[in-house]
Amino acid sequence: MMINEKLDRIKKALELLRIVAEDAATPRAVKRILKESLETLQNEKLSPGVRAANVVSALEEVVQDPNLPSFSRVQIWSAVSQLEGIRD
Repeated sequence: MMINEKLDRIKKALELLRIVAEDAATPRAVKRILKESLETLQNEKLSPGVRAANVVSALEEVVQDPNLPSFSRVQIWSAVSQLEGIRD
């Protein structure tokens, strides 16, 4: 996979995660993890693969939160699927 494709996938994931992070229905604890994930995805000191792997593991925990609305869970899984396609 070309670097531009990886960065496009990261950009799509960022957009999806921002929607959930800015949603008033998203629990505070989840918003905190989403904001950390957004920062990780934007950290250009790390390779795209490392950024994606770190965020995927954090998001897999987040979707287990029983207080997370279904819409938010679907958005997060969509972001995870974008990021899982990235390998270094």
